[in-house]
Amino acid sequence: MSVSHFAVLSSCRPRFAPSLYCTRTLSLYFISSLLFFPLRSCDFNCKLQPTSRSCASTLLRSRIQCCSTLSATSTETPTLASIKKRVVSGVQPTGSIHLGNYFGAIKNWVALQNVYDTLFFIVDLHAITLPYDTPQLSKATRSTAAVYLACGVDPSKASVFVQSHVRAHVELMWLLSSTTPIGWLNKMIQFKEKSRKAGDEEVGVALLTYPVLMASDILLYQSDFVPVGEDQKQHLELTRDLAERVNNLYGGRKWKKLGGRGGAIFKVPEPLIAPAGARIMSLTDGRSKMSKSAPSDQSRINILDPKDLIANKIKRCKTDSFPGLEFDNSERPECSNLLSIYQIISGKTKEEVVQECQNMNWGIFKALLTDALIDHLHPIQVRYEEIMSDSGYLDEVLAQGARNAADIADTTLHSVYQAMGFLRRQ
Repeated sequence: MSVSHFAVLSSCRPRFAPSLYCTRTLSLYFISSLLFFPLRSCDFNCKLQPTSRSCASTLLRSRIQCCSTLSATSTETPTLASIKKRVVSGVQPTGSIHLGNYFGAIKNWVALQNVYDTLFFIVDLHAITLPYDTPQLSKATRSTAAVYLACGVDPSKASVFVQSHVRAHVELMWLLSSTTPIGWLNKMIQFKEKSRKAGDEEVGVALLTYPVLMASDILLYQSDFVPVGEDQKQHLELTRDLAERVNNLYGGRKWKKLGGRGGAIFKVPEPLIAPAGARIMSLTDGRSKMSKSAPSDQSRINILDPKDLIANKIKRCKTDSFPGLEFDNSERPECSNLLSIYQIISGKTKEEVVQECQNMNWGIFKALLTDALIDHLHPIQVRYEEIMSDSGYLDEVLAQGARNAADIADTTLHSVYQAMGFLRRQ
């Protein structure tokens, strides 16, 4: 799932325009200084220090147990005001998690977990749509989960789990596949691009059908919002179309006649657009986004890069020969990108960065940016090592997260089987 693995694709269906310039915004959520836009269907024509290892482990385990106990013993009846909207998102365990993933997705999750009912998972089933290193898959999955936690995702607030540990994802995908027109999938831009690169004879069916699995990932949890990136919009649009299609084909009175509750089977999820400026570009090409799949590791700053490597990458990154530093000059994409990274990593406003850096030369600015990156990432790297060294704790977090997720997923799956007319095992 990309920055956030879930999103929408504009050429697929008419509701999304190719660009996102808002002509009408219904509501704004200000979350820990991050601005998110929950859009409705009528907006779719818009443009839119570390403690010791044992202490940390004991504390986090107790928080999980405390949450489990509260949910099991509470007799208070939830009110409409107390029911949180639900957000789901995930990242593939392929390549190294870099600044683009961190600022575009994971850092935002830390804010979202305080406002929404959140499920964040490692989408390992999506990682096998293209050739992959089988011995590394499980290791990368654990590492990705540890990065989530090290970046601040709190398992007492969010369910953190591995996609393949909840079997309902695959079951629902098959059920959704039976109602997905092949023409919808053939229009997926990412499939066209990736299949063209790999060659038709080398591309598996999973690359064509993985948007249906993505729809399953979202609809399974009756998600209200899905954080989306610019390159993912089409896939969320497919998810919305599938939800409406299944609701029309099998929901309402048809479902009620089969013993169900009637009405809609799935919630139709809304996109949650990340704040402007969260898109981090490549260090070697300021017009291309920072990507796990880029051939050169020099193009990205990985969350776990040691400080010497960070310094080397910033020292060698592409710049220009213009005097001074400035944002938003179309002839200076690398300059704007590096200033944006510094702005985000330092927590300063755009105006503050301009005032501080506009008269700097590249040598002085690169040293400033390097220090800021190292200072910001070092605590994350320390927490990551602590978590990875306590395999029991990480296993416990993932197991509890999978149990929480399965409770929701199984309810949805039961409803779909019932509405589609299956004889359920007694």
